[in-house]
Amino acid sequence: MAIRKTPGAARTALFLALALAAGAAHADATLDKVKERGTITIGVLANGGVFGSLDPATQQLVGWNPELARELAKGLGVKAELVQVQTATRTQFLISGKVDLLIASMELNPERAEILGYAPTPFFRVGGAAATLKTSGIAKWEDLRGKPVCVSQGSSFARPLSADYGAQVKGYKSSSDSLLALRGGQCVAAVHDSTLIHPLLRSNPEWADYHAPIATEVLPANSVVWTRKGEADTIAAVDKVVQDWHRSGWLIATEKRLGIEPPQPLLEELHAKYKQGS
Repeated sequence: MAIRKTPGAARTALFLALALAAGAAHADATLDKVKERGTITIGVLANGGVFGSLDPATQQLVGWNPELARELAKGLGVKAELVQVQTATRTQFLISGKVDLLIASMELNPERAEILGYAPTPFFRVGGAAATLKTSGIAKWEDLRGKPVCVSQGSSFARPLSADYGAQVKGYKSSSDSLLALRGGQCVAAVHDSTLIHPLLRSNPEWADYHAPIATEVLPANSVVWTRKGEADTIAAVDKVVQDWHRSGWLIATEKRLGIEPPQPLLEELHAKYKQGS
């Protein structure tokens, strides 16, 4: 049997509903704070190379991640304050409020989506590539079974390398430490974002004895801008900016200008999609 509410109970229920709605509407205070102070703090990963590095002459962060961060701030109508983060601590920087957003070579996966929010429109797609000595005899992922493989702490590649290919995964504080361990013979391969491995091996003479022989990438995934969980207003504002990048072709032009090779097919796909919808 249905229970009839008294007028007082109805008023109380209505008040609670309005209070909950108001709380939800103001749950995302980040965007309001950013607009108020006129600055957004964005954590960027700069491990060297075209995707992010520190210019020794100017001491400024340069490359793909920093450029996207500055352009994102511009799209939001505020100034950018860039904070260099490390693979092992980037998530904590965001959750603790040390940064407002992350553009830090951190691809989308279910585990990260459980604890963080993100703008759903990707700005790139990246998988893992393996750097190894040309004399190693490694030609496919399965060749890593039972062998030590270096990765960065917190790398999403650790799980598939161990579970799917049987590698003995060794985590290091940063990709630089991991690559140094590879050169020191601590592992037979170092697996990192293809956007780090391929430019390094292609352009650095110190790596002339190394190559990336495995044609496929491990765990290819979309690169997204990360927020804290539940920041709906921030997510919507950021996603609009990213979609505008695709619509205008800015991402493709930036990829070409920075000499990122091979070109990422996802950018052409999304440019066509959003240009058609404009």
